[in-house]
Amino acid sequence: MRIGEVAERAGVSVRALRYYEEQGLVLAGRGAGGHRQYPESAVERVKFIQLLYAAGLTSKAILPILPFLETLVTTPRMARLLEDERDRLRVRIGDLTRAHDRLEELIRLAAEYRDSPATCSASAG
Repeated sequence: MRIGEVAERAGVSVRALRYYEEQGLVLAGRGAGGHRQYPESAVERVKFIQLLYAAGLTSKAILPILPFLETLVTTPRMARLLEDERDRLRVRIGDLTRAHDRLEELIRLAAEYRDSPATCSASAG
């Protein structure tokens, strides 16, 4: 399968696919004329990579996880990496939840005082 088809079916840009290849996340053979040729499995692999990126993982963190897609064998190192990433995400979720709650409180206060006669000028100074 050619690079454009993989990119389209996986929902990524050709540029992103080339980057994944540079990082060793996706492998391509070369066909006639030197064009990249990807296996059918590349589409699901790229979708999985996108999911991991969306979860905040880096290329460096993703690379040791990818063999699981082919082997369905988890190494102790891979399990630790996944657990570390999960724990990192939990911290981020907690931080985001606290920020969200603070914004909700500010929105509530802003609505409460919206029609208050006391106003301050944001452009003062």
